[in-house]
Formats: sequence, C-alpha cells, structure tokens
Amino acid sequence: MLLMATSMVLPVAVSLHYGDGAQYGLLVSGVIIAGAGLFMRNLLGHNATYEMQERESFWITSVVWLVVPLCGAIPYLFTGVLEDFTDAVFESVSGFTTTGSSVIIRPEGVPQGILVWRAITQWIGGLGLILFVIALQRRLSRGAQKLYSAEFSGTQQRKLHPHIARSVSRMWNIYTLITLVLIALLLLAGNTTLDSFCLALSTVSTGGFTTTQFGMSGFSDLTLTILTVFMFLSGVNVALLYNFFTLKWRRFKVNQEFLFYVVLFLFASLSCFVAFSVANGGFSVANLQFSFFHIASTISTCGFYTDSPAVWPLWPAVLTFVLILSGACAGSTGGGIKLRRLMTLFLYLRNYLTRMVHPNVVFTVKIDHKKVPGEYVNKIFGFIFLYICFIIGGAFLLTCCGSSIHEAFCLAASNISNLGPSPLINSLGASLDYAMLPVLSKWVLVILMLVGRLEIFALLAIVSPSYWKHR
Repeated sequence: MLLMATSMVLPVAVSLHYGDGAQYGLLVSGVIIAGAGLFMRNLLGHNATYEMQERESFWITSVVWLVVPLCGAIPYLFTGVLEDFTDAVFESVSGFTTTGSSVIIRPEGVPQGILVWRAITQWIGGLGLILFVIALQRRLSRGAQKLYSAEFSGTQQRKLHPHIARSVSRMWNIYTLITLVLIALLLLAGNTTLDSFCLALSTVSTGGFTTTQFGMSGFSDLTLTILTVFMFLSGVNVALLYNFFTLKWRRFKVNQEFLFYVVLFLFASLSCFVAFSVANGGFSVANLQFSFFHIASTISTCGFYTDSPAVWPLWPAVLTFVLILSGACAGSTGGGIKLRRLMTLFLYLRNYLTRMVHPNVVFTVKIDHKKVPGEYVNKIFGFIFLYICFIIGGAFLLTCCGSSIHEAFCLAASNISNLGPSPLINSLGASLDYAMLPVLSKWVLVILMLVGRLEIFALLAIVSPSYWKHR
C-alpha cells in the first residue's frame, strides 16, 4: 500500500500540469492509502518476521491481489470519474490484472491524471504485484522464494540469479528498459507525451487500456506497426528477453516454446490475411497490417483493437478464440493457458498414445532437452481442467444475467485470459460495452480476471478446507 501511494505521485503531478481538477482526489486517495499502509506496518506488522512457509505464501499472495485492487479503486471514487463502487473495483481489478476491460465509455473526457493512474496500475500488475514487492524488499530472504513460487504457481519460471531478489530486480530492469524504448519510439512516431506514456505502459504490460473510446483507430500506421512489434515481444518470456539484452542470442534458437510462439504467430497472421483478402475482394496493405496487429494483440492478450475489415470471415473468428485461450509464452506478461503448458500436454498425450501401441516403450516429456517432472505434468492437467470449468461456470452465470450464449463465452474466455476487449463479440454482430453489464455480471468478470491472473492454484489453495486444518 505504501508502494501504491508512492506511485500516485506521478498522476498527481500530471493532473497539476494539465489542471484537470483530479489532483485533489488523487492526493487524498494517496494519503488514505499511505496512512492505512503505515498503520498496518507500524502497528499490526510490528516485529514481523520475514520467514514463511508455503501455506503462508499462498495466503499472502491471494490477499495482496485482493487488497491492492480494492485500494486502487479509491482514486476513481474520490475523483468522481466512477461513482459506483462496483465500477471502480472493476476498473481497478482490470488494470492490475492487465485485462484491459473498461467501464469508462469515453476516456477522452477523463482527467489526464486518472489515465496515467490506469496505465500505472497495468504496468505494476504486468510482472506481478508480488514480484514488485520482492524486488524492493530484500530482507525477505527465504520468504522471497516462497512468494516467488506462489506467484508462478503452476508454471516453471527460470531464475536469472541464484538470489531471488536480484533475479526479480533484473526482470524489472528489462521490463523498465523495454517500456522506455517504446515510449521514445511512440514519441518519434508523432504521438503526444500522454498517449505515448499510457500506450507504452499498456503494451508492455499487455494490459490494453487506451486513451480514446475508438481504441487504436485514430493512430497512425507507424504507431500500429511499432505496437505490433512490442506486443509480440511482450508475449516472450522475460527471462529470454534478458538473454537478448545480455547478447546470449543462442538461447532463442534452442528455446522450443519461443520457436513455437514465432511459428504460431506467423501462421495465424498470414492465414488471417489470406482469409480477409478473399472475403474483402483482394489483397491490400491494410488487411496485412490489421492481421498482424490483431494476432499480436490477441496472442499476447494485450487486447488493443482497431477498425477491422468490412467482412469478418469464420476462420479469423475461430483462430482468435483459440489464441485467446492459448495465450503467449510462460513467464511473460501475457495471460491465457500459456504455450509451454500446451506443448507439455501435447507431448505427454503423444507419448501416451504411442505407449498404447508399444506398451514396453518408455517415454519422458522433454522440452528444451530437459525432462519435465511428472508432478508438473499433473499440475498442467489440473490447471487446464479448472481453467475450462471457470470459463463454463462464468459463461453460465453471464447467460443467467442476460448475455447471449456466444457473448457470454467470449466474455468469460477473454477476461479469464486477461485479454479484455474481445474482438469476437463485435465480429459476431454484438456490441461490447462493459458499462452496460449488470452488477452481477461485472463481479463475475472480476472473479475471472483475478483467477486468470493468479494462475488459479494460489487462489483455490486458500479456499480449500484442507488449507485451514491445523497441522
């Protein structure tokens, strides 16, 4: 909470610069959050230890991801941008989980300080709130390892340094460097400072909040091309990006997940380009740019959208839904099931089918020439099963609230994958407006966003009865 209050200094400064009137609400919000943080640190946290067990790490991770978005909703309420508590929580959760779903209909009419605050919430949530704390709290020692494991529950994330805090710090350094480079390129492309800052933070975090109600429709072709490249990069494992900046380029050639990510991206983009060209009566540069932009936005779960071709064929719609579920590389800021999980599942099933024909043959699942532990394979089966259950359950509740079946499934899948604005809904003839959804629908989506960002296991761990049994 103290870190949140500190991060509100920039939005206050921006509001003062533009004179948008939100500086007072932002300042009061920061004081309240800082006061509550100081109270808990000095009174409730007096003489606290920094050693913890795995059970405690799951609890802390879940509580942080519940409390921080609630605190992040305060600026929306105090500035009057959102007067409803549900809407404020929805906007805050969408930001910190990097989903990008928004109940703000006209961002152009929102104070500039709030637009900056929205972008900052996405950027902080991009690599994870827990990793942000670990990078700054070096006293955690053994506790850092537990929190690190809880944040990446259900995945295998390679450390960049034997010391967890330094490993996480390197991740944030790479993350910050890429963000600064993107801001500079967007400025050179002719965008305003505000747009460049907000779009850069939204892109690198794969959040998807925009500064206009028309998405990316009003930006230049050069801007869209730059964002396409950085959306693609944001879907790459941050540890692999660290190898790029440290000139260890050979790692890219031997990383099977990255190679699969590149092939899938190119195949999806080119096949969509062909489908759009056939449906719209000829090849064009506009269709080519839209196809690459759309696929980069979808596979990275960034959720940026722009004007689509006049006719939307069935193939791009089906492919978009598949990519929403698959997501990008493990260890990236993107959401979804993650390609590494899908690769592991495919290899396991291939081995299983082969053993049915040749029962005496012994197979092991290997990725990057390293054996995948059986425990991790079991986690993948459990994760994907729960993932599908949440999509079906969420879609069912959304249908009960009045959404059509196809709209409910698109909303559930895109929000649990932290994609946010689903281009499928518009392509199927419906209108996407989160502000008009019933209150219950918004809370269903809030739960789906948190479940998708927390990798399911950490959140379910603390609600299971066995977790609370005394040992």
